[in-house]
Amino acid sequence: SSLLDILAARKDPHGLSGDILINGAPQPANFKCTSGYVVQDDVVMGTLTVRENLKFSAALRLPKSVTEQEKDERVNQIIKELGLSKVADSKVGTQFSRGVSGGERKRTNIGMELITDPAILFLDEPTTGLDASTANAVLLLLKRMAQQGRTIIFSIHQPRYSIFRLFDNLTLLAAGRVLFHGPAQEALQYFQAIGYQCEPYNNPADFFLDVINGDSTAVAVGKIKETESAESTKGYTEHNSSLAEKLAEKYCSSAYYQETKATLERIPLGHQKKSKAIFRQITYANSFLHQLRWVSQRTFKNLVGSPQASIAQVCVTTLLGLVVGAIFFGLEEDSSGLQNRVGAMFFLTTNQCFSSVSAIELFVAEKKIFIHEYISGYYRISVYFISKLMADLIPIRTVPSIIFTCITYFMLGKYGLKPTAGAFFTMMFTLMMVSYTATSMALAIAAGHSVVAVANLLVTVVFVFMILFSGLLVNLTSILSWLSWLKYFSIPRYGMQALQINELTGLNFCGSINTTGLISNFTCPQISQLSCTGEEYLKSQGIEVSSWSMWQNHLALACMTLIFLTIAYLKLHLMKKFS
Repeated sequence: SSLLDILAARKDPHGLSGDILINGAPQPANFKCTSGYVVQDDVVMGTLTVRENLKFSAALRLPKSVTEQEKDERVNQIIKELGLSKVADSKVGTQFSRGVSGGERKRTNIGMELITDPAILFLDEPTTGLDASTANAVLLLLKRMAQQGRTIIFSIHQPRYSIFRLFDNLTLLAAGRVLFHGPAQEALQYFQAIGYQCEPYNNPADFFLDVINGDSTAVAVGKIKETESAESTKGYTEHNSSLAEKLAEKYCSSAYYQETKATLERIPLGHQKKSKAIFRQITYANSFLHQLRWVSQRTFKNLVGSPQASIAQVCVTTLLGLVVGAIFFGLEEDSSGLQNRVGAMFFLTTNQCFSSVSAIELFVAEKKIFIHEYISGYYRISVYFISKLMADLIPIRTVPSIIFTCITYFMLGKYGLKPTAGAFFTMMFTLMMVSYTATSMALAIAAGHSVVAVANLLVTVVFVFMILFSGLLVNLTSILSWLSWLKYFSIPRYGMQALQINELTGLNFCGSINTTGLISNFTCPQISQLSCTGEEYLKSQGIEVSSWSMWQNHLALACMTLIFLTIAYLKLHLMKKFS
C-alpha cells in the first residue's frame, strides 16, 4: 500500500529518494488529479444513489467544455460497463439504512474514478471486505478494463487462484525490499529455480507468502534441515528476519532484475532530473461557483437523506421547550419571578451551547471522503467549508433556535415575556447568535481530529468553564481581578447579558409604591436588600443598561464566530492529507 501511494503521488515525498517515470517521462505535477485511485475503505456518499454519486464525480471532474448531455451519457456508459444498471437508482446505503451489496459498492467506487477515463487506475486492496465470489467478479471487471488498454495497478493480500491467474505482472515485497518483479505466471518457475518448490494443489499466492514468512512447509529440503537443526527459538527468529534479505539478494542476481535494470539505464538522464514535480499541486476542472453549487447540493441531499439527526434534534428541542415552558409557566413580577426569569435565560443559553456539540461530527465523520476528493481534484477546501456552513450548519442551528423561542417566549409569564415584537425577535436573534458561536467553537476544536470522542471531551470541558463565567453561578463583580478576564471568553455570558437587558429593563419586581411609602399590590419583604427594578438588578450584576450594551454582546458573539470559523478553516487547510 505504501508503494502504491508513492506511485500514485499520494504520499508525502519527504524522505523519499528516486524518480517516478511514466513511459520514460517525468510524472506530471497534477498526476494525482488525472489518474484514478480507489482507496481501500469505500468513500462514496451512502445517502445518495449510485447514479447521483457518479453524476457528482462527472460534474466536478469533467471540464465545462463537456456538455451536461455528454456527462449523462458518460455516467450511463459506466453504469452499463460496471453492471450497475439494476441498482443505478438505489441508495448506496449507510450504517442506518440498508443499501447496495458490497460488490456493487466497490464497483461504484471504481466508477467514480473511471468518470475521467484515466489511463492509469490505482486500487488499494480492492477485495477488502468482499466474499470470494464478489472479489472474483471485481477482479474480472478490472481484467476486462486492462484488456481495453488501461493500466491497472493494485495491491492485494492473499488472493485466491482464480484471481491470481488474471495477473499480467507481479511484484512481491517484504521488509521494504523487492523479492520479485516480472510476469506473474513465471513467478512459480523463478522460485523453483532458487530452491523453493510449490506443493501440489497449493495456491501460488499462499505459497509466496509462506516463502516470504519462512514457513518450512513451503521451502526446499535443505532449508528444512537447517531450520530443524537450529538450537534455539532465537536462532530461528534471526533466520527468518534475514530471509527477506537473502531472497532480495537472489532476485538482484536474476535475469528479471537485470532486464529491469537495463530498461531503466536506457532512459535518458535528463528526464530523471526533471522528474521532481511539484508534489502538492492540485488542478481543478471547474470554477469555484460551479463546485460550490454541486457540493452544497450534495450536502443538502445528504441532510435530507439521513434525517435521523436533524429530526431528532427538532423533536428534542420541541420537547425541551415545552418542559421549560411548563416549569417556568406564568412568571409573576415579584422576587421569585426575577429569579425564575434569570434561571430560564441561563437554561436557554446553556442549552444552545450544549446542543451545538453535535456539530463536532460535521468534519470528523466525512474526513476520509473529504481527503480523497480534495486530493483527486473534486473541489477546493474553501468550497467544502462554505457548503458545509450553508447547507448543513445554518439550517440545523437556525430552526431549533426559532422553535425554542416560539415555544418558551409565550409560555413564560401571564402573556409571555415582554409583549413586544422587538423583544421577541431580539431574543430569537440572541439565541441564534449563541448557537452559531458555540457551533463555530466546536468546529474549531474538532476540525482535523479523527476521533469524535476526543473532540467531544474537549468541547464539553470548555463549555463547562464558560458556564462558570456566565453570570449566574457566580457574581462576576466579585471575581478576583487576575481571573476576571476569563469572562470575556464566555459565550453564555454574552447571551445571558443580552437576554437580561432585553427582558428585565422596565420591569418592577416590588409592585407599585404609593405616596405614603406602603406597597399597594403586595408586601415586599426586606425591600432595602431587594433589587426592585430590572435596572437595579442588572447594575448589581455589573451589567450596564443601554441599547449599545445589549448590542455589543451580539457584536462580541459575531466576532467570536468569525474567529472560530477562521481557526476551523485553517485547521482544515493545514490538516495532513497525505500519508
